[in-house]
Amino acid sequence: MSARLTLAAATILLAATGAALPALAQAPRGPAIVNGVDPATGARPGNVIGTGQSLPLSAKTANTDAATTKSEIAPRLPTPAVGEDADVRAYLLNARTALAAGRTGEAQESLERAESRLLSRDVAPSRAGVPDSSPSVTELGNARRAIGSGDPATAVQLINAALARLGA
Repeated sequence: MSARLTLAAATILLAATGAALPALAQAPRGPAIVNGVDPATGARPGNVIGTGQSLPLSAKTANTDAATTKSEIAPRLPTPAVGEDADVRAYLLNARTALAAGRTGEAQESLERAESRLLSRDVAPSRAGVPDSSPSVTELGNARRAIGSGDPATAVQLINAALARLGA
């Protein structure tokens, strides 16, 4: 009698497993969602990438070169104290102040925004793909790399040179 009961239980178990296998085979494959993080963007629920203080967030400089890139998803850096719509000079002054206070992430973000302002230019369509090699843009790129390599003193010198060039 117990052999029949065991056989019946095994038959039911196999039938249930057999019904579940097609469903498992159709389950979506891909990166697992860990702690609610969207695997495609790295965003957590409630955060829209590129807006506000979305995650991941970092106060330290990151992703300035291959040595400082730890993830495909660059962390959101702090918004500069001068705000969203400052001019190049204000961003450079903020970067210098942030570096003096050891806030490398804010300094990097300020330099990136200053560089973006400098790169906003009108060019002929035939030159749209030609990088801007003006001294100020080069100095800001070098300043960002100096921060990334742990050399804030050189970054401050380059920021000062860019400020002097802007004043001329």
